[in-house]
Amino acid sequence: MASSPDRAAVAGLVEELLATDGPLPIVAAGDPVLRRGTERFDGQLDGALLTRFVEALRLTMRAAPGVGLAAPQVGVPLRIAVIEDPAPVPEEVRLARGRVPQPFRVLVNPSYEPVGTARAAFFEGCLSVPGWQAVVARHAEVRLTGEDERGRAVDEVFTGWPARIVQHETDHLDGLLYLDRAELRSLSSNQAMAERWTQPTPREAATSLGFELPR
Repeated sequence: MASSPDRAAVAGLVEELLATDGPLPIVAAGDPVLRRGTERFDGQLDGALLTRFVEALRLTMRAAPGVGLAAPQVGVPLRIAVIEDPAPVPEEVRLARGRVPQPFRVLVNPSYEPVGTARAAFFEGCLSVPGWQAVVARHAEVRLTGEDERGRAVDEVFTGWPARIVQHETDHLDGLLYLDRAELRSLSSNQAMAERWTQPTPREAATSLGFELPR
C-alpha cells in the first residue's frame, strides 16, 4: 500500500491531467507508479473533479481500446478503476471463456476474494504492457466488494471473463501486473497471437509452448 499522498497534490495532479481534452496518456510498465500500490479513496477529489476523472478514464479505456483501466495506469495513485466490456466475440469464444457483456462500471476501493477453488487460464493483455499477451490462471469466480463513484456499497459475485477483468483491475491497485501471475512460457507477441493462438482456449498454446494449465 502506498504512503498517504498529500490530498491537494493528488487533486492537483488530476486537474493537470484533465487540462487537455482527449484520452489520457497510459503509463507503461517500468514506471514506479504501477508498482507502489494506491491510496484508499476517501474524498481526495471533490464530487465534480471525481466525475470528470471517471469520464476521462472511460474515454481513455474506450480509445485504447480496453475493457478496464485503473487510476495508476494514468499516473494517479488512487484506488479507483473502471470496467466495460461489450464482448463482441464469437459464440464459441463466449462459451469457452464465459465472456458476456459488462456495462460501464466504476470501482472505488475494490477488493476481491475467491468463491470456491476453481481456476481458469486464458491469454490476457494489458494496456500498460502493449504488444504482448500471456496466459494467466485466475479464480473462476470472485466476490467483489467496495463502492461505486457515488459511495454506494458494492458486493457482487462475478464469474467467467467479468471475474477476470475485476481481478486484473483490482490487482493494478495493489501494484501488481498480470505478468506477475502469468505463465511466462506462454508470453506471446500480438503478432503471434493473431497468427497462432486465436483458439477459444490456450490448450494448443500450452502443448506447443510447453506449459501446464490448471486442472
